[in-house]
Amino acid sequence: MKVYCMIFFICLIIMVPKVTNAGIIELYIDERERGNLDLNQYQLLGNEGFLNLQKLYSFMDELQNEVYTEPKDAYYDSAGQLKIEKEGYTLDRERFLELIYQIYYTKNTDKITVPTRPIHARVNHALLREISQKQIGFYTTTFRESNKQRANNIKLATESINNTVLFPGEVFSFNDTVGERTRERGYQKAPVIIKGELDEDIGGGICQVSSTLFNAVDLKGIQITERYAHSKRVPYVPPGRDATVSWWGPDFAFKNLYNEPLLIRARSEKGKLSIFVYSSENIDLFKKETMDLQTKNE
Repeated sequence: MKVYCMIFFICLIIMVPKVTNAGIIELYIDERERGNLDLNQYQLLGNEGFLNLQKLYSFMDELQNEVYTEPKDAYYDSAGQLKIEKEGYTLDRERFLELIYQIYYTKNTDKITVPTRPIHARVNHALLREISQKQIGFYTTTFRESNKQRANNIKLATESINNTVLFPGEVFSFNDTVGERTRERGYQKAPVIIKGELDEDIGGGICQVSSTLFNAVDLKGIQITERYAHSKRVPYVPPGRDATVSWWGPDFAFKNLYNEPLLIRARSEKGKLSIFVYSSENIDLFKKETMDLQTKNE
C-alpha cells in the first residue's frame, strides 16, 4: 500500500554571517510561505537544550489545521456515473516531532519532508459498486414546481440524503443527515403544518422527503426506530404513511438490521421526488408491518 505525503520545505537558518534570528524555521506549503517557527521560543525556560513539548504540541495543532484534508467517499453523480473516493490526510505528529528534534539538536539539514498519514474514505468505489447491484426499495411522490420555495427545500433535503450508505447496525437520523434548515444553507420559507394548521416556516416541504424516505425503507430488514405523524393529513402519501420532522422536534430514524450495507439514492426533478434503496444480491425483498407511530403537533 502506498503512503502519500504532503511535502513541506523547512529551512533552518544557521548562525552565519548576514543571517540573523538564529533558530528560525521557515515553513512552506506547496512552495508558498506559511510562516516562521522560532525553535528558540520553544525551549524550556532555564533549560537550554530542552524543548517545551506543551508549546510544540500547540504548534502542531495549528499545523494540523493546515495539513488536514478530509477524505471524500465514492458517490454517484447526477448522471449516474460512479466517482472514485479520495483519501484524506492528517499530520503524523509523532514523526514530525522526531524531525523537529533532529533539526534542533543536529542542525545538519536545511530541508525535511513533513510526514502525513492517509485517512481512508469510509465508502470506496468497490463497496459502492457492490451494494448497487439490487434495488430493494423504492417510493416516489409528486409536488408542484410552481411553489419554488417549497420545491427548493425539497431539492436541498433530497441532495443531503442522496448517496447515503448505512452499514449493518447503523442508525440513520434524518435530522443528523440533512442538518439544520436555515437561510444560510439555502432553505426558504414555505408552508408547514403546525398544530394542525397551515403556516409558513424555513424549510417547509422537507417532510415530503422524510415521508417518501419512510415508504422507501419500510422493509423487512430495516427497523423504524423513530417516526411521528403530522397532526393533519398530508396529500403526498396515503393516510398513516407520513413521517414529520423538525429540527427542534421530531426526527425520522431507522436501523439497518441486514448483514449488508444499504445505499440510498434520491433525486428531485420535474415535480417528482424519487428515493431508491439498494444493496448486494443477498437481501430479502419481503415487506414487514410498520411500527405503531406517534402523533406530534407539527
